[in-house]
Amino acid sequence: MTEKTFVTIAKYQYSSEAQIAKGRLEADGIKVFLADNLTIDTDPLVSNAIGGVKLKVYTEDELEAKKILKSIKAYSLDNNGQPIECPNCKQHHIELFSSIDNFKSLIAFIFGIITFTLPFSTRYKYVCEDCKTEFPIKKEYPFKGKRI
Repeated sequence: MTEKTFVTIAKYQYSSEAQIAKGRLEADGIKVFLADNLTIDTDPLVSNAIGGVKLKVYTEDELEAKKILKSIKAYSLDNNGQPIECPNCKQHHIELFSSIDNFKSLIAFIFGIITFTLPFSTRYKYVCEDCKTEFPIKKEYPFKGKRI
C-alpha cells in the first residue's frame, strides 16, 4: 500500500475563502483538506500568526488543483466592473493590498494593537502580480459635475 502525502497549494486569511476554493476543487473531483480552519474560525485574529487556512490536496493532484485555482482567481475591478490595468505593463493581474506607509497609519496600527481594536487608518494600494508595480487607488466620483 502506498502512502499518500499532502501538499499545501493555497493559504487564505479566512476559512470562508478556503471553503469556496475547496468547493470548486471538489466539484472537479479533487479531494481537498483544510488545515487550521477551526482555529481561525474560533479566533480570526490569529490567522496571520499561524499562516492562515491551508488548502491541501494529494501530491498527485497538485498541478491540476493549482491550474483550477488560477483559472478562478479574481482580480481587482474598477467602479464600472472592468479589470484594472497596470500603468507599467498594461496587464490586468492587479490585487488590492493594505499598507502602513505613513506616520498616521503606524500610530493607528499601534493603537489598534494596544486596545485590541481594528485599525481605523489604513492606506490601500494596488500591486501588479506580473511586474510588481505598486500604484495608488484612484478615487472615482461617479456623480462629479452632475447635480443630484
